[in-house]
Amino acid sequence: MKRIKELELLNQIREIREFDFGIFYFFKKGIIISEMNKGVLFRWEDASKVVTAAENIYGLEIPIIYIANRINNYYVVPSNWLKFYQNRHKMAFYGLVGQTTGSRASLLLERFFFKNSIIQFNDLDDAVLWAVEKSHLKTYPLSH
Repeated sequence: MKRIKELELLNQIREIREFDFGIFYFFKKGIIISEMNKGVLFRWEDASKVVTAAENIYGLEIPIIYIANRINNYYVVPSNWLKFYQNRHKMAFYGLVGQTTGSRASLLLERFFFKNSIIQFNDLDDAVLWAVEKSHLKTYPLSH
């Protein structure tokens, strides 16, 4: 699977934040791509750190387009989406790249809790093209 560092868009990165659970790349126009560490259980406490970073980088007006580049096996607590919405956070689009062990079951559960659609990709380049296209829209289907 392709990593962010292999993309030709490195000059479009506004900021990189490294957490103990993974690396998050904050691109221009509200696009965030994550690469989680192997074996991590991604909880609300972790997600809230990323949300705070996004708010500091983009402010509250730019809709977020999130891509999870699943290069490693890791776990998400799907019900944490409820905490995401209870705290009035917004995400316009959500894409997943790759198929790791357990990712299919996780995707099904995440789709249950995430209010907008989740788009799955086999290739990081396709996901980035999708995100760039979405970033040019005038209106967004914000989930909150």
